[in-house]
Amino acid sequence: MPAKTDRHENAVSRYFEAWNAREPQARTKAVAAAWAVGGGYTDPLADVVGHEQIAGVIAAAHEQFPGFAFRLTGTVDGHHDTARFSWELVSEVDGSAPVAGSDVITLAGDGRIRTVLGFLDRVPDGA
Repeated sequence: MPAKTDRHENAVSRYFEAWNAREPQARTKAVAAAWAVGGGYTDPLADVVGHEQIAGVIAAAHEQFPGFAFRLTGTVDGHHDTARFSWELVSEVDGSAPVAGSDVITLAGDGRIRTVLGFLDRVPDGA
C-alpha cells in the first residue's frame, strides 16, 4: 500500500505551478518554490541542474507549445521521499493533449524537489 502524504501532493502541485508559469518572473519564483537549490530535471530531451536551467527548459516548452498547460492525470503515488505521477500537455483552445508523460520525483528534506526523472509517453511527430 502506498504511503502517499500531503508532502507528495504539495510537491507535485508546486511542480505544475512552475511548469504552467508563463511570465519569466513568475516562473523564476515558481521554480524556486518547487525545486531545491541544486535540484535537477532529466527527461529524453533535457538534463539540467539548477533553477535557471530548469526555468529555461520550461520556457522552451512554452515557446514550442504556446497556449498549452500541463495537467495532472490520475493520482500522485508516493512513499518516503519519492513520488510518481502522469501528466498531459493540454491545449487551452481545443482540449487536445498531444504530449503526455510520467515523472518520478525525489524530495529534499524541506519538501522541494531534488530530482525529476521524466518519461515521454506521447509526443507528436516532429516535436
